[in-house]
Amino acid sequence: MEQQPTSARFSNGLDMTGLGKQIRMRRLQRHLSLDTLSAQSGVSRSMLSDIELGNKVPSVLVLDHIATALGTSIARLLGKEQTANIIVLRRAEQDIAQDASGWERRILSPVLPGVEFEFMRTTISSGADAGTFSPHASGSREYVAIEQGTLQLTLNGEIYLLHSGDSIYYAGDCHHAFTNPGDTPCVFYLVMDVTAHEQQPHHF
Repeated sequence: MEQQPTSARFSNGLDMTGLGKQIRMRRLQRHLSLDTLSAQSGVSRSMLSDIELGNKVPSVLVLDHIATALGTSIARLLGKEQTANIIVLRRAEQDIAQDASGWERRILSPVLPGVEFEFMRTTISSGADAGTFSPHASGSREYVAIEQGTLQLTLNGEIYLLHSGDSIYYAGDCHHAFTNPGDTPCVFYLVMDVTAHEQQPHHF
């Protein structure tokens, strides 16, 4: 899957050179070539190279494809690990990924050593399509709760229409797409545990 770079902006002050170095470091740690990462993420080799060099700004969806292929999350690529027993993230300190297609992801959880977990608040504008996200590792888990508006969540091609107050759990190792079919903004919370776990087979 390919997507052209957009004006995605990250609020934590990490410039594209720093992001590119983080991606390259994690790729090398996993002993992956650019060609292998391209095949696993669906992002072209040339774009991956440009992102690693800091020459292109990836969209949020492209960055998610890369993070998933590296077995991690956007939060870990953007943020620094913290080790305190209690961590307060003031609103101004929370990392935000904004996409030109009309949606915003605010990361509410800190990056902890050895923990592949992400808690986020997402806002999708009326009629906006956040795109289709790649399956995470087998045994990954995701939980969604709708604060306001309507969310069309598509899991491996099956559509679930969720309204304010609704919630859903699903195994994260599936293709999952988020769209706002309503005429008002949709706000929802997403908890994502992308750690590989042994899990009973499931079917959609």
